[in-house]
Amino acid sequence: MNPFAYSRAQDVGGALQALLATEGKFIAGGTNLLDLMKENVMRPAQLVDINRLPLDTIEPSPDGGLRLGALARNAATAYHPLVREQYPLLSTAILAGASPQIRNMASNGGNLLQRTRCYYFYDRGTPCNKRNPGEGCSAIGGLARQHAILGASEHCIATHPSDMCVALAALDATVHVASPRGDRAIPIADFHRLPGERPDMDTTLANDELILSITLPPSAGFRGHSVYMKLRERLSYAFALVSVAAMLEIDGGTIRAARLALGGVAHKPWRDPRAEALLAGQPVGEEAFARAADALLQGATPQGVGVGSNAFKIPLARRAIVRALHQAAQGTVTNFGDNVRAGED
Repeated sequence: MNPFAYSRAQDVGGALQALLATEGKFIAGGTNLLDLMKENVMRPAQLVDINRLPLDTIEPSPDGGLRLGALARNAATAYHPLVREQYPLLSTAILAGASPQIRNMASNGGNLLQRTRCYYFYDRGTPCNKRNPGEGCSAIGGLARQHAILGASEHCIATHPSDMCVALAALDATVHVASPRGDRAIPIADFHRLPGERPDMDTTLANDELILSITLPPSAGFRGHSVYMKLRERLSYAFALVSVAAMLEIDGGTIRAARLALGGVAHKPWRDPRAEALLAGQPVGEEAFARAADALLQGATPQGVGVGSNAFKIPLARRAIVRALHQAAQGTVTNFGDNVRAGED
């Protein structure tokens, strides 16, 4: 690990000024940043500790939705009564990720910013465009079991690792940030990037911006029919091969609206409103669900070679989407402790 300076911010303005003074990074829980520093993948000259900033509240927003403080810990968010009652999809997604110890430390803002778990990205002995632009991508043509089938580029096929962000994508969340230039709101769909020619840039967040909060719009119509499904190599502390956030608004057996987001398949949580539109006005059932799955996976392309190929992800994702939609149609599935079903019509 490289030497670095450390400072502790007392307010948002002080945090922004401290970051501008050096080539630094904000640190809250540090559950991903410190790992990357230990591996010399990231080498910030200074860490600005923001844990004393008053950004850890979870409270209703004026429009009837919910505001999640950037410094609220993942565990506190998942178990908060308002999140469990109004946004069970988000609670379930958070509890599907990491381990209890990590969820107790990881912040909501940090979860948005966590970097890929591509093994080539962490291995400084292999070329990686995400780590050093222009080096090349070792995953392309290599072992790519964990890698993207959607939205990849000739420069990078890494996937985004977050479970929480897949739920936020389905929930149409908004990320609120501050900088010396003022505040701005970023729709979650625009927050994370596809790799394109700049895979080193994971998000649209500027270097001098600080995440303040995440807001969720009202979700009453979807609350009774949502599910987060995560398929992985093992049940504990594993990143998704494929995950699905599915939300349905159902009236008398007819789908009025739908939200679908995928994880583990792209450089960002994957959502396509065109696939969701195919479900609107359709009767609940296999035919509509399969058609939406095919639309959501349109353009999916396997990566890697031989036993390292991830071609299996395409049929796996299709089956997962259809199954998640069936489960959502039956009622909300949570993992607040026991796997219970709620919200039956």
